[in-house]
Amino acid sequence: MSLASVAPDRSGDSSGRAAEGGKGGLQHSGGPWTSASGAADTLRTSTEQSRGRLGPAHEGVASGAKGLSSVTALKAVQESWEERLVAVRGECGYLKGALLKVAKEMGETEAAVKSSFNVVEKGERR
Repeated sequence: MSLASVAPDRSGDSSGRAAEGGKGGLQHSGGPWTSASGAADTLRTSTEQSRGRLGPAHEGVASGAKGLSSVTALKAVQESWEERLVAVRGECGYLKGALLKVAKEMGETEAAVKSSFNVVEKGERR
């Protein structure tokens, strides 16, 4: 049994079996919680990029459609979308951190469970 996010230390015994605990700290990569955190961060970034493009995309509309009542409605829709995108960006930022926290906690739980199995394998008492 091995913790997927911790590289094993192969300098253990001659059988090539990993020494207990591996080297270095817990690395969060490839797991479902870390992957979800990365997706939230990607969405946060793309949301901000999209929001940044809304303003320039609407430049000149007011002067080009002068006198039309739809210009006011278009401006209200633009502002509404900007507010929504800011809210989505904030939520994605929160989720990124929360999901990484779960990844860390789950990784530490897996390490503790692995350690308890190792004790049983060796016939030790806790």
